[in-house]
Amino acid sequence: MEEYIRVSAKTVDDAITEALIQLETTSDNIEYEVLETGSSGFFGIGSKPAVIRARRKKSEDELFAELKLQEEKKAEVRKQEARKPEPKRQEVKKSEPRKQEIKREEKKEEPKKTDVRKTEPKVPVNEEEAISRAKKFLDDVFKSMDMNVQINAVFEDDNMIVDLSGDDMGILIGKRGQTLDSLQYLTSLVVNKGKSAYVRVKVDTENYRNRRKETLENLARNIAGKVKRTRKPVFLEPMNPYERRIIHSALQNDPYVSTHSEGEEPYRKVVITLKK
Repeated sequence: MEEYIRVSAKTVDDAITEALIQLETTSDNIEYEVLETGSSGFFGIGSKPAVIRARRKKSEDELFAELKLQEEKKAEVRKQEARKPEPKRQEVKKSEPRKQEIKREEKKEEPKKTDVRKTEPKVPVNEEEAISRAKKFLDDVFKSMDMNVQINAVFEDDNMIVDLSGDDMGILIGKRGQTLDSLQYLTSLVVNKGKSAYVRVKVDTENYRNRRKETLENLARNIAGKVKRTRKPVFLEPMNPYERRIIHSALQNDPYVSTHSEGEEPYRKVVITLKK
């Protein structure tokens, strides 16, 4: 995750634009905080620039990895606490008649302690609360867009599947699924905020995810055929991490071509090349 950069300009809008240039990203892919709104002064005298700090948003994979790392650290701390030896008990001096009895007890062999390591219980997911959070957030979004959308959410192996239905669902999909991805990212943040058990959220409509997956797999095979014929590498259009993984997976067993990614987010793209 990138650190914040500090940017100043005449206005807040100009500072945001400058931050987008420096971070090489788009306005829907940054988060920023206004430190100073700036002022124009009196005929330019005493003017102050606007100052913001900004950085790229976390991707869903980064968020998942960060939460997973936090859970692993917590689990390790709990294990270390469980391994700490118990404090020694202070010996209590007893009267003389008890000395021989104490000596006999000392000669008795103490039972061997078995090293029993506690396994960390899996934190259960409150499915009802998670679904309620997701539905409330999405319902508020669609109301503000003046859209009537049916929201159906179910759990499959700790993954929440949210299906949207209604009229004009193309608006929610957006160009190459970008709007749908943004809804999925924000819903994941809302559902997992303040929770120790991470829920992976998948938002879909009109089976777009599967249709897009099939399209990308067909694209990968067609481009692989072109690379074999021309023996020249092909650079695909920029894709998000999920779609890049589909391309890599579709061609991982092809004996004649290989794939790798080049560039920085959000312009990172897959390159298909002929194996040497």
